[in-house]
Amino acid sequence: MANGNTKPIKKYQAGGISAAIWKNNVETKGNAVTVLSVTLDRRYKDGEGNWQSSSSMRLNDLPKAVLVLTQAYTYMATAHEDEEQSDEGGAE
Repeated sequence: MANGNTKPIKKYQAGGISAAIWKNNVETKGNAVTVLSVTLDRRYKDGEGNWQSSSSMRLNDLPKAVLVLTQAYTYMATAHEDEEQSDEGGAE
């Protein structure tokens, strides 16, 4: 993937629409920081029956895109909190 990872850390799917979450380690101002990003994808079969991918959505794809993006947002927004809680739990 363009994000440098071979597999997403989490993936949500509704029909042919999927949102994949990627974990990237970047350095900013001399500090290593973990950044999460999301990609949105639509899978479909072409006229020859081969699977293809697209980032374009059709009208009927939008509710599914909203669903998987909401799930991805929830995961990404709470991922840092979950890591902090597991760190605190290990310190006891």
